[in-house]
Amino acid sequence: MSAAEQRVGVGQGTGSVVEQLRERIRQLQAAPRRYLAVLRTGLSAVDALLPTGGLPLGQVVELCGEAASGRTSLALHAVAAAHQEARLCAWVDGPRELYSPSAAALGVDLERLLIVRPQAPEQRIWAAVQLARSGAFACVVLDLTRGVNPDGRACRVALAEARKLADAAARGGGLLLLLTSPESPADGVVRLRTEARDGDGWSVEVVRSRQGGTGARAELPWSALYPALGLEGGGRLLDVAEDTEDGTPDFLRDQSGALRNGLGILGQRPGRDAPMPPVRQGLDAALPAH
Repeated sequence: MSAAEQRVGVGQGTGSVVEQLRERIRQLQAAPRRYLAVLRTGLSAVDALLPTGGLPLGQVVELCGEAASGRTSLALHAVAAAHQEARLCAWVDGPRELYSPSAAALGVDLERLLIVRPQAPEQRIWAAVQLARSGAFACVVLDLTRGVNPDGRACRVALAEARKLADAAARGGGLLLLLTSPESPADGVVRLRTEARDGDGWSVEVVRSRQGGTGARAELPWSALYPALGLEGGGRLLDVAEDTEDGTPDFLRDQSGALRNGLGILGQRPGRDAPMPPVRQGLDAALPAH
């Protein structure tokens, strides 16, 4: 059963479900693996921003940015890199919006990804702490970008919660990757800010690092983040209304039909929705028939 078909409710799992997960983890970890000290994203310009040459394991790293700034896709690149090393990863989906087909399009092995969608907002930190502390996952992603407060805004991680997260990452030895918004940053050892640039690219800047490199910045074209979309020839990311129904089981999203915030790909958010169809086909599907 793939991660897209598994839905784990925190606090509601039965002994049978837990035992099945344990057995599956034992099977996937049986393959020989090499020692990892850092997790590289596969984007050399991003990895070069950090003195370690990649995202350091055993620590908390924060990806902070607006919607459609590339933060989620960058996290998916890190997860895909861990899967290439035959490691397991977990994703605590606070907004409940991670779209598995899009993750797979960026190289994520869904058989090695555990997606956890807490039933209550306050369980998200607890879930991430337990997953990171277990030592079973090379990378645990905690998405705190939105859907936490009743009004949909993300909330700031309390100091006590930040300490628990840091301790869990240190004990488990894996990377704990936080996805946050600029108005509600966390307390990661490293904070990378992602931004969509005017034009056809995005940027990553080190705004906080206890290991040095603060102020370093890389500007990349969208094609570096989404090579499968074929943007090298001058294609652009479009922002159009979304009014179509998503038929994927267990995918929860507000179908209000409002415009996406920031950039989008034919009404889709980079890293969260399915790969982009041909431009004409996508526009015909998005615009109402006359």
